[in-house]
Amino acid sequence: MNPSLFSEPRTTAPVTGLHGRLFAASMLAFVGLFVLGLLALFIADVSYINIQAVAEVLRAPEIRAALWLSAWTSAVTVAIGLLFAVPMGYALSRYRFPGHAVVDSIVDLPIILPPLVVGLSLLVFFQTDVGRWIEATGMKFVFQCKGIVLCQVLVSASFGIRAVKLTFDGIDPRIEHVAMTLGCTRAGAFFRVALPMARRGIIVGGILIWTRAFGIFGPLMVFVGAVRFRTEVLPTTIYLEQSVGRIEVALAVAILMLVLAAVALVAVRIVGLGQR
Repeated sequence: MNPSLFSEPRTTAPVTGLHGRLFAASMLAFVGLFVLGLLALFIADVSYINIQAVAEVLRAPEIRAALWLSAWTSAVTVAIGLLFAVPMGYALSRYRFPGHAVVDSIVDLPIILPPLVVGLSLLVFFQTDVGRWIEATGMKFVFQCKGIVLCQVLVSASFGIRAVKLTFDGIDPRIEHVAMTLGCTRAGAFFRVALPMARRGIIVGGILIWTRAFGIFGPLMVFVGAVRFRTEVLPTTIYLEQSVGRIEVALAVAILMLVLAAVALVAVRIVGLGQR
């Protein structure tokens, strides 16, 4: 019997000739075209605004109020989102139950649904008997700041849940089993072993929740409106400013949001690379 049949296959060096370089150049051309298109949009926005528009954004009380409302509501959304993301991500990663695939798909629905659908569905829900009862107890959401948080949680929590689930998927469950053989309970193995190992993924999930929540617009316009000094956040500020013809101010606010989103994405990359 030929022993070569059981030997490991020989590896070949990658092709680095003319055809390989042309293929790499063609692939990178798509990357360059897409990135240049986005940069062209950003440069056009920057070149359109002026110093007066930037100064107005910095000193206008209504815009500062919208920034503060965006900041604290998105921070609360991150806390609530992670409160659900950690146990849900762990449960979907570790346990299999009847209808697991269906539940897993439902969790991902807000990722693919138009955000406007969430706001419309909430508006309809609070017209039902259950919704009226919730508001009658004093928990008012329609056209209230609490409604902003509710919209943000429903739209963005799925991103955090998915990120945390993928993190737990990458942690070998046998490590937890070893901890249980050494005296830990199932909960102890989770809190002492799995949770510390997943901390970077949880941070990434929190950042993803924040970036999604910070920029939503459609559900807020439907469910809470855009009342200045009450329910106006930065995305609705852009809408209000451009609707009255102040394009420079709207673009200045948009650039502020772009910078904040870019910082958040860089943080995701740094934390993600550190985890890997």
